[in-house]
Amino acid sequence: MMGSMDLGPLLEALYGRRVEHCVESVGSTIGRGRGDASSRSYARVRIRDAGVAPQTSVVMQLPNDPLRSDEGGGRERTRELAFVNVQRCMKARGVPVPDVLLDASRSHGKVLLQDLGDTTLEKRLGSIPAGGWAPEYDAAVDLLAELHDRMAQPDPACVAYGRHFDRALLRWELDHYREWGLEARLGITLASELRTRLDGAFDRLVDRLASLPMGFVHRDYQSRNLMIHDGALWVIDFQDALMGPRIYDLVALLCDSYVDVAPALREREIERYAARRGLERGAVAAELHLVALHRKLKDSGRFVFIDRVKKNPDFLPHVPQSLEYVRRALRLATDVGDLREALAEAAPGDFGSVV
Repeated sequence: MMGSMDLGPLLEALYGRRVEHCVESVGSTIGRGRGDASSRSYARVRIRDAGVAPQTSVVMQLPNDPLRSDEGGGRERTRELAFVNVQRCMKARGVPVPDVLLDASRSHGKVLLQDLGDTTLEKRLGSIPAGGWAPEYDAAVDLLAELHDRMAQPDPACVAYGRHFDRALLRWELDHYREWGLEARLGITLASELRTRLDGAFDRLVDRLASLPMGFVHRDYQSRNLMIHDGALWVIDFQDALMGPRIYDLVALLCDSYVDVAPALREREIERYAARRGLERGAVAAELHLVALHRKLKDSGRFVFIDRVKKNPDFLPHVPQSLEYVRRALRLATDVGDLREALAEAAPGDFGSVV
């Protein structure tokens, strides 16, 4: 258990002497006891000795196989903990990420991190009316544009630049939706002819996604992975970063399963991001709608998988919002009639309204 772990040797290594401490549960994404959607878990360490700093930190408890990604798709293990590797690169380039205070991933299966508090962007949005969200999203989009600019130049020492959202991974995530978000969730097995049509539509979507402009992708830039600390936004949960469709992170933010981002706000932030990055707004919007189809289908299936396989039902309430974003994208994306029709036939309760 997190509360009974022996942190004495790690804290002695960090502070240079033995310190009195206690371990507390925490409520933010960087410290959910259940590790949010990942297999990591977190707790806050509070130092009782007044003469040392920092007075608090967050301990990340790693799973038994910490070098394997939680995101699936058969990716190979990394030689170094990806969180530590990507953090080093992002911090060196001025991206606001938590400091790694002590990397004991190999010796103790733990990493001590800077404590960013408990206020996620999701929590902040929940404390104000939706009509007042624009400044919060302006700040998140500005940070994303800055992140993408700062991370644009490849670094061979950073694992993110050697990993790619290739056709195999894109297709695997759509199959993940079919298996869990469609057949397992609805308790059906697709007829052979319908399965063939859906597979063909998925293949064509993957072809289009693979042809989009690519760039550095955080992979989960959404309201639970943005912390508000010292009056500014900080980025967490970046260990799965890779090269992928340049607009992927904007999709994660503006089609967030945990928050209903209104279409008018989405359009405002698309324009803002395009302006900040010097991109053509129409191209950004077209790419966003295509990537949203993929991302939100995957999310809806992933949440069911986490429930059925990892025995964590906490994400099931967010399946309907994920599917609503799919419906919005099906109405806005171009040349996806085959996918629209196949999904409507396979899951009329989810997608019948968009045909």
